[in-house]
Amino acid sequence: MTSVQDNIQGKVAIVTGASSGLGESTARHLAARGARVVLAARRTDRLEQVVAEIREAGGEAIAVATDVAKHADLEKLAAKTIEAFGRIDVLVNNAGVMPLSPLDKLKVDEWDRTIDVNIKGVLYGIAAVLPRMKAQGSGHIVNVASIAGLKVFTPIGTVYSATKHAVRAISEGLRVEVGNSGVRVTIVSPGAVESELKHGSSDPESAAGVKAFYDANQIPADSVARAVVYAVEQPANVDINEVVLRPVSQEF
Repeated sequence: MTSVQDNIQGKVAIVTGASSGLGESTARHLAARGARVVLAARRTDRLEQVVAEIREAGGEAIAVATDVAKHADLEKLAAKTIEAFGRIDVLVNNAGVMPLSPLDKLKVDEWDRTIDVNIKGVLYGIAAVLPRMKAQGSGHIVNVASIAGLKVFTPIGTVYSATKHAVRAISEGLRVEVGNSGVRVTIVSPGAVESELKHGSSDPESAAGVKAFYDANQIPADSVARAVVYAVEQPANVDINEVVLRPVSQEF
């Protein structure tokens, strides 16, 4: 009888945004359960440090410098994963940015970056792995959305919420499209979790509000990592479509 442990052992998992926070913790948890992990982010020094620590603990890992806003980077990431490990079983689309401010601050450059990373980055990740997963008849795409994808985070997070609503729509559409191919799709929607995401606001008032909110509510990054592991470890015919988690104290 196959145990849930065996459903992660030996799988090849790509994690974007893996240099810190949710992504780093998820990569470490998957590696500890026997997955071969590919850590992707822009900060190669930090990636290499995490990879070294995973290897020291007995895990298998490589680092690939990746900007998810660049389609070519995601294609390179997939190619390097195949080169190193021969297949791709899991993609955790975790990389994201959260520069919060009211719309009337007109931070158009930040809107563009949020859309490029949070929406296009997810789509580029899907594009890079989906043909390979369909060809092998199995795979799992985990998209990290947000509580802000369930409710519009006004008055400072309208654009951020729009991107996370988009991630939910993309994930649900993808789930329906690939259901008969053996590819699974999971949306993980966290609330306030300890990560660098909370430091993304250049608007001073918004930044102060976010800091106070997180200081009062946040839960550790491994809260999300455990949710990802739970979804991935299920038997191949079980698809955990959505996990919503937030601090007990968080109302929003």
